[in-house]
Formats: sequence, C-alpha cells, structure tokens
Amino acid sequence: MELKNKVAVITGGASGIGAALAHRFHAEGARAVVVADRDGQGAAEVAATVGGTGVACDVADESAIKSLVADTVAHHGALDLFVSNAGYVTVGGLEADDAEMLRMFDVHVMAHVYAARYAIPHMVDQGGGWLLNTSSAAGLLTQIGSLHYSVTKHAAIALAEWIQITYGDRGIGVSVLCPQAVETNIIANSPTAHLLGDDNSSNAAAVDGVLSAEELADTVIEALADERFHVLPHADVAEYTRRKADDVDRWLSGMQRFQTRLFPEGPTPADWLLG
Repeated sequence: MELKNKVAVITGGASGIGAALAHRFHAEGARAVVVADRDGQGAAEVAATVGGTGVACDVADESAIKSLVADTVAHHGALDLFVSNAGYVTVGGLEADDAEMLRMFDVHVMAHVYAARYAIPHMVDQGGGWLLNTSSAAGLLTQIGSLHYSVTKHAAIALAEWIQITYGDRGIGVSVLCPQAVETNIIANSPTAHLLGDDNSSNAAAVDGVLSAEELADTVIEALADERFHVLPHADVAEYTRRKADDVDRWLSGMQRFQTRLFPEGPTPADWLLG
C-alpha cells in the first residue's frame, strides 16, 4: 500500500497520531487527505496544513461515518485508505459505570465496523483498498488499571482479523496499529499516569519508551508498504505477544508481578477509585 496519488480518510485527525499521519500522508504524495474529528475546528486546521478537507465527525454516529465515506468518494472519486483512529482511555474496573464501557465500545469497535461497512463496498468496486485501524498494545496484551480500554482494544483487533480473513480475497487489506505510549493527549489520561502522576517511570504503557507521533507515522508508512497486519511502533510488543502466546499462564503471572511493582502497597488501580 503506497500513499502516492491515493485518497485517505483519517478519523481522530485533529491532533496526535491522526494529525501526524495526515502530514506524513501528504508528504508521501497522497492526492487527497480528509481529516475528520469530533473537534471540527481542529480537523479543519490540520487539513489546511496539508491542502486537505476538514470534517466534523463523531465516529460513534453511524450516519456520520456513512456520510464521511460517501462525501469523500463523491468529491475525490475514490477512497483508498480509511484510517479509523479515534480513541480515548479511562481509569476503572468492575466498579465502573456500564455506560462508559458502551461508549468506549462505540468509539473503539463500532466506529471500525461502520468504517468497514461503508468503505469496503467502494473499495471493492474500485479494485481494492486498505483499512488502518488504531488499536493499542493493550489490545494484544492488556492495560493495567483500565478494564474498558483493555476489552475494547482487544475487540478492535479481533474485528480487524475478521475483516482481513473475510475480504482479503476481494482486494481489501487491513492493518491494525498497536502502539504503547505516544506523545499525545491520551498518554496524560493513561490509568497509571492518572493515579501516580505523569512520571513516565510509573506509567505501564511507557515502560518501553514514549514515541513521538511523527516517529509512529514512520512505522505506519513502513508497515503499509510491507502490507503488514500488525503495526508495532514499539518493537518490544512483538516479543511480549510471542511470550504470551507461548505460555499464557506465565505471562499472566508476570503481569501480576508488574502490577504489584507499580502499586506495591496495593490494592489494584481500579480498587483505589472505591476509596
């Protein structure tokens, strides 16, 4: 998947990873970059820097994604790459409000469903296309302190696998982006950073370093060119995933020890919210 002369849509594009991808796609020669975000003004500002189009869009609204796809095809004649990137993180466990789980599921999973539902038919008709779905290393491993984030990011990867298996022989490719800590707004809201302060030494997601969004964009371009399913900006995640697959019981024990190291006096991060 090369970006030159391609039409790309990026959700969650007003800042962070999405904004970095918009700039990088433009630099790679994309013919059109559509930047979508619930923050419509922010999307317009990023789009203006790449000669693209900014769109206000709530990815949890199916009709909004349907319109985003239809308008892109109508204006540009094609849709080659849809980056389903919007996301956020919360702190909480079994005690957390079910409504928060459902809202996060809408953003982290159903938004990907809507993107695939409306983009794939156009892509098949034009002879092929690609989906880049942002998940997280938490989707391959887990996120200490956030039940909702862990579950929905796992689901996002399962969905991407299903789409690749189901539509791969019709010219549809899928990549799933699984970073650890990146210098975006989301790192400030990570569970351990929230509970222990913003010192990255206390942030489980940052244990293997914090990448800039621009560094992550480099990995995305390389992975798309190689047509890789897993996009792993932090190389250690591949090894962790292998260890988990080789011996899940040992991996779970190791994660329990890691949590204890982060919270030596206990209880677990989620329990701290109970007082």
